[in-house]
Amino acid sequence: MQIVDRRGTLVTVLRPTVTGSIESAWVRIPDGSWLGIEPRATREAPWGWSDRLWHAAEPPANGWHGARLTLFEALDWARIDRIPVLGEPSRLPPGGGTAVLNFIAARAEAQGVGPLAYRGPYPTEQLFLALLESFRYEPDVPDPLATFVAGGLTWRPAPSEHLFVGDDLYAQLRGRIEKVVWRGITYYRPDWQSLVRHTPRRIVDASDGVRCELWALGRRLEESLLLRPDGDLARILVHEPGPSSSRPLPDTVWGGVAAAVAARSAPVLAPFVESVAGAFSLEWGSVARDLVQVGRGRVRISERLRGALAAGLVAAPSGADRTALGLAVIAEMAALAGDALRARAQAEIVRLSHLERAPTLEDASPERARRGVERARAIAAAVEALLEEVLG
Repeated sequence: MQIVDRRGTLVTVLRPTVTGSIESAWVRIPDGSWLGIEPRATREAPWGWSDRLWHAAEPPANGWHGARLTLFEALDWARIDRIPVLGEPSRLPPGGGTAVLNFIAARAEAQGVGPLAYRGPYPTEQLFLALLESFRYEPDVPDPLATFVAGGLTWRPAPSEHLFVGDDLYAQLRGRIEKVVWRGITYYRPDWQSLVRHTPRRIVDASDGVRCELWALGRRLEESLLLRPDGDLARILVHEPGPSSSRPLPDTVWGGVAAAVAARSAPVLAPFVESVAGAFSLEWGSVARDLVQVGRGRVRISERLRGALAAGLVAAPSGADRTALGLAVIAEMAALAGDALRARAQAEIVRLSHLERAPTLEDASPERARRGVERARAIAAAVEALLEEVLG
């Protein structure tokens, strides 16, 4: 069984069983490659029977090929009854986890089941945001993320339409464009259900269509794409920046950014965030089509953010206003670098789990309050060092 999007691009390949389950499934992800689901592949997992995820350039005609990625809790694909626990989310390619969740949501909706619960470990902000793309949370509460972390939410299937516009452009729609991936950069709506999320790469409705833009400090820094409301490309708006040299930022600034990421992470993940952050340094520099670039031991933040900070400092009427602006930029940096740090922290937890007992939510340190104070001090010191660097 093959499923295509409305442009005729193949997006799903299924082998159903006579009982309504599946023998195999392959779903296309935003970069054009494929993830395969092998049901009941092994029992060698903490939770027993597991389905396996594969990654390949194309789905095979028969059997399995490509790279074995990870395992997740086996589902009854004929009657989905929960959101499964995934073994190693950091091993999935970008967009892989949400593609699998959307496949689960689509089958659950077709079966008329739901809402579904997640009862696994590490109910993180990343999982919460991923679920938003294919489900709607219940009940509608003032702080849905905190309620999710506490195990108080269920998820009603609400799958999205996946549209492959070209080799380097992908759009995701549910009545409107909610997510766009262009040349590896992912743009989101700032509003999801009743939640407003921090969105540096933002989708905005405009009089001439839908725009993908870069935002920071509450203002647009760059326009990237103009799309038609149906997801088709109207035109590219951004020009590639020319080469420029980078400028290192003080270690104190990076320490505060890492502390801010840790403070917004699940308690069990926070110390691992700070640990993996030690392998990186921070710098200003040119970044193509984005505000951050992570790799080779460096986190590069776009000079556009520095320019916005400098302009804001000139207009700031008081020292308190300048401090508030500096704090806002540390928060922006933490948002930009946070996903990369958390992914590396999760990978470190998995690595350690093969050597010793894996940490759990119950392992929260009795020194958490002390660490909170230390992180607050690190953030305050980072603000001071950042303002000194920009103001000279």
